Formats: sequence, C-alpha cells, structure tokens
Amino acid sequence: MTMKRYNITVNGKAYDVAVEELEAGSAPAAAPAAAAAPAPAAAAAPVADGTKVTAPMPGTILDIKAAVGDTVEAGKPLFVLEAMKMENDVNAPCSGKVASINVTKGTSVETGTVLAVIQ
Repeated sequence: MTMKRYNITVNGKAYDVAVEELEAGSAPAAAPAAAAAPAPAAAAAPVADGTKVTAPMPGTILDIKAAVGDTVEAGKPLFVLEAMKMENDVNAPCSGKVASINVTKGTSVETGTVLAVIQ
C-alpha cells in the first residue's frame, strides 16, 4: 500500500489530501479523524445581542480596523475584505459599541458570515 498526496480545491478552498492505493481485495486502513476533515479557519466567538456586521461577499479578511469595546459611527470601516483580488471596506451599519469581533486576519469568510456585532 502506498500513499499519494494531492492538492484539491473545493469551492475556492484548497485542501491537502492523502490517498491510499489498495491492492485488489484488501480492506482500507483506518485513518485518523483529523486527516479526513479540514480544520476550521477560526473558532467563532459567541454572537452577542446587537446589530450583526456580515460579510457582503466571500473573501479573506485582510485587516481589522476596530476592536471590542470601540465606539464606532455608522459608515466607519471595520474590516478590509479581499474578494476577487480587490480590497473592499466592510463598514459599520449603525453607530454603537463593538460587542464582539468574530474573525481574525487571514480568515476566509462566506457571504453572510457574522464578522462583528455592534450594540
């Protein structure tokens, strides 16, 4: 039995996988569970009550311009999101205090992912 490694891209996300080549009639060896599933990019913090700031499109968080506890005004940039090789500001939808930041720099997000909560 030999292992071959491949890079596979699914929905724009790259995965490094190992495939075991079996001889005819042999049973597959048990693989560790961690190797079968990709690790999450970042654990999401619990969502606080308030106005959710969501990702308008899929992309990668390049910069975070606010911190938990900051007071922000409506329209102030909170995040820089790279999508389709362009940098886009994600602005505060309302004025208030930042209750939570649910992503880190480098996090890949999908449309609708809660990035932060403003109270």
